[in-house]
Amino acid sequence: MSKIIMQIKNFTKKFPASNGKFLTACDDINLSVRQGETLAIVGESGCGKTTLLKSIMNMQKPTAGKIIFHNVDITKLSGEDKRQNYRHIQMVFQDPTAAFNPKMRIKDIICEPLLNFNLISDSEIETKAQELLSQVELPADFAERYPHNMSGGQRQRVAIARALALEPEIIACDEATSALDVSVQDTIIKLLVKLQREKGITYIFICHDMALVSLFAHRIAVMYLGNLMETLDGDKLNQARHPYTQALLKAVFSTDQEKNQYIQILPGEIPSPLDLPVGCPFQNRCERCQEICKTEKPKFRELEENHSIACHYPK
Repeated sequence: MSKIIMQIKNFTKKFPASNGKFLTACDDINLSVRQGETLAIVGESGCGKTTLLKSIMNMQKPTAGKIIFHNVDITKLSGEDKRQNYRHIQMVFQDPTAAFNPKMRIKDIICEPLLNFNLISDSEIETKAQELLSQVELPADFAERYPHNMSGGQRQRVAIARALALEPEIIACDEATSALDVSVQDTIIKLLVKLQREKGITYIFICHDMALVSLFAHRIAVMYLGNLMETLDGDKLNQARHPYTQALLKAVFSTDQEKNQYIQILPGEIPSPLDLPVGCPFQNRCERCQEICKTEKPKFRELEENHSIACHYPK
């Protein structure tokens, strides 16, 4: 088993709201990230997965808890130490168009991190840009283009090239394929897998598509309303035991399914994060809900090796 390179310990993030209330985006999250793996964090919109990722990237501070990377709590970093940490953890954003300066050529976009850390000179930009473009399977002449001269899939490849430039240990992907056509998603995922195999990169992949992450993720963490509900190996999704994970799997559309097989929609509404229910956060949408679920929040516990769950009645 690969060694653990990052530990998220008791991570909590609350945002102040009106009338003295707080919006709980993440509530006591505990996760480990292993070297060379893809950890997918999935859940419905608003479950807190992007909030967690932003803190991993040190774009915001947690309310409580730690994120340990190489024995250092990176949430406490500031100034030059924080800047140097970005050499080891890079990010691919959901919308590369918004992440790029439209007035910069592609070669300048992907080499900017290297220039910021004085790792190359201006005279080396052309050669380095072509090298990075080759790694993401784009022609060398794309170096002279601008972002608006490229398709969505090509721009996302450029975003990956920019993330690769500093040779980071971890690349965080925030819904990096959600804005792309299905066929383009497939090519981007295959590229990420290829790069991981060649370079030993660790991915933290934020997504709401259970079917997509099941194709390539080594481990999957399922979040709901700011809480971690279940973690398990990516190739063992059929052994999921939390009712929320099972509901997500039943809602997956497959081109191989029988004509009379219906997609099951999860009923009920997600409670407001400003007014979290006592007990299990999933209680009002769960067919297994019992009295204890309404009064006592289930602890996140290990069922078996590499499989943990927060449920009073897993089955």
